[in-house]
Amino acid sequence: MELAYIPSPSRGVLYLGPIPLRGYAFCIIIGVFVAVWLGNKRWIARGGRAGTVADIAVWAVPFGLVGGRLYHVITDYELYFSEGRDWVDAFKVWEGGLGIWGAIALGALGAWIGCRRRGIPMPAYADAVAPGIALAQAIGRWGNWFNQELYGKPTDLPWALKITSSSDGRVPGTYHPTFLYESLWCIGVALLVIWADRRFKLGHGRAFALYVAAYCVGRFWTEYLRVDDAHHILGLRLNNWTALLVFLLAVLYIVLSAKKRPGREAVVEPGAVAEQVGEPTGGEGAGEGEAEGEAESAGKDAEAEPEDAVDDEAKDEAGSAPKKT
Repeated sequence: MELAYIPSPSRGVLYLGPIPLRGYAFCIIIGVFVAVWLGNKRWIARGGRAGTVADIAVWAVPFGLVGGRLYHVITDYELYFSEGRDWVDAFKVWEGGLGIWGAIALGALGAWIGCRRRGIPMPAYADAVAPGIALAQAIGRWGNWFNQELYGKPTDLPWALKITSSSDGRVPGTYHPTFLYESLWCIGVALLVIWADRRFKLGHGRAFALYVAAYCVGRFWTEYLRVDDAHHILGLRLNNWTALLVFLLAVLYIVLSAKKRPGREAVVEPGAVAEQVGEPTGGEGAGEGEAEGEAESAGKDAEAEPEDAVDDEAKDEAGSAPKKT
């Protein structure tokens, strides 16, 4: 007898007149806004300018969505290109199917393009947005709940997820809510990165690498619980191997980076430098090389400052107003 369970929504889309409001897309949109909001606060606390995170997100988010979809379609190609399937469904992102590994990879490429255009260091930007990305994943996972997908093995635990749909091979019953497990884990990852960043003054991409490593740990065990079709290698799901490989690379980066470039870099944006010397910032193309040179020079000066100076800048994250440098 089922005494308690998490109910699934009867449908994953509501209609506002002729306009469909899909739960999966809604969760992703909310997650993006939260990531940009938190990333902006952390970027300003590091000495950056308001609006920079959103400007770069204009590049990172579309690239990330494309990358996430590509990874999903490539690794689950039989869902779209096998006999009896319609390849057009590969473009229906609103029906679910985004691979986080592809989203992070191409999203990072988009962020790199945005950072290059703004003349700011990519690792510093990645550190600022890392906790926000984890929270965006936590929110986005609820899109799987709306679609009744990516659940785990059968269980009768009080927090089991009740699946009612029988389409696409689903079997109605109660299962481990792996979407909820991963959502809660991502919230924990965000809190871990924020704490470690304040405690150890992580810089040069190490806060982002910590987010990646911590997420991979949680993804490994939630992936192990899932029962949806997946490719297996040596008895493990493909995503398990991906999580293990990415975890090792992230940890290696943290160790090597800490030895090569300890401490946290100071954030100096080219536009802020131009404003200080009373010069017009111009457009993205005008004076870009000149501004980049000034930022690079200012960045070197900041790295040469005593550790206490960098510590003072880090205190901004505790709530003090950032100072322009």
